Amino acid sequence: MEVVMGKNSGISWTDHTFNPWWGCTKISPACENCYAETLAKRFGFQWGPTAPRRFFGDSHWNEPLRWNREAERAGKPAKVFCGSMCDLFEDRPDLEDARAKVWSLIERTPSLIWLLLTKRPENFRAMLPTIQIGGEELRRFDNVWLGVTVENQATADTRIPLLLQTTADRHFLSVEPLLEGVKLAKCWICEGPGVEGCNCEQGIDGPIDWVIVGGESGPHARPCSVEWIRSVVQQCKGAGVSAFVKQLGANPVVAGSRLRHWEWGGAIGRDAKFAELHPGSDDWRVCLKDRAGADPSEWPEDLRVRQMPEVR
Repeated sequence: MEVVMGKNSGISWTDHTFNPWWGCTKISPACENCYAETLAKRFGFQWGPTAPRRFFGDSHWNEPLRWNREAERAGKPAKVFCGSMCDLFEDRPDLEDARAKVWSLIERTPSLIWLLLTKRPENFRAMLPTIQIGGEELRRFDNVWLGVTVENQATADTRIPLLLQTTADRHFLSVEPLLEGVKLAKCWICEGPGVEGCNCEQGIDGPIDWVIVGGESGPHARPCSVEWIRSVVQQCKGAGVSAFVKQLGANPVVAGSRLRHWEWGGAIGRDAKFAELHPGSDDWRVCLKDRAGADPSEWPEDLRVRQMPEVR
């Protein structure tokens, strides 16, 4: 497991971001305070099912080719998150040509690792490109990491099994924005057989390789218990899965019963302040200097975990 930080992207777990288009439609609780919608509206572009998508010209599509050449010269693959301002697997007829163009681009950039993250894994079967060899349907690419967003237990129960029915070089979860405590069933994050009561199915393609976790950012961020994040990290550690804590969020909370024994590492952490979340609540808001709670020096030491799976 290697520890890495973002370089040419504002997202800490990737090197670059690429968007084949701008625009999306909200479909789950994680979408409520969508940062991409807020940013798009600042530039005059609308969001939603009836809004047109914003497409781009050749210079935009040539950027990953340049990144690929740079990665070749460096002798080290670069990671590209595809879809910070869209969902690559959104089902709209006007997106089919751009999506096909993405598959072609991935094929032309073997020195890039493409991180494809979606809230629509039900569309994998229809939209992921495959090849036929000897009558067997196989994945088309070796440089794709495929992931799903998991913000609560309901989305974990429905999206993770759909993810693990696909073939990809790596499978990953974005447990962000984390809106409640989430239990990741053992068979989802290890090679072992399913456990009683688990929703996984026969024939899944290996375990989860990587879990990104974090609270919600932005002015309307919903509370995120630090214990929820800690639980995800501990589950990953127990299964030998790479964990990456992106941020505690703009509204991290801690139970009052833990305030006395709250242990922060570093000078900033020891100076952490707490504010009552609301009258009568046992939860207290942690007042951090970083507005998104993204400065690891302000976190408890056991949450300063930023691991990446090894590149195969």
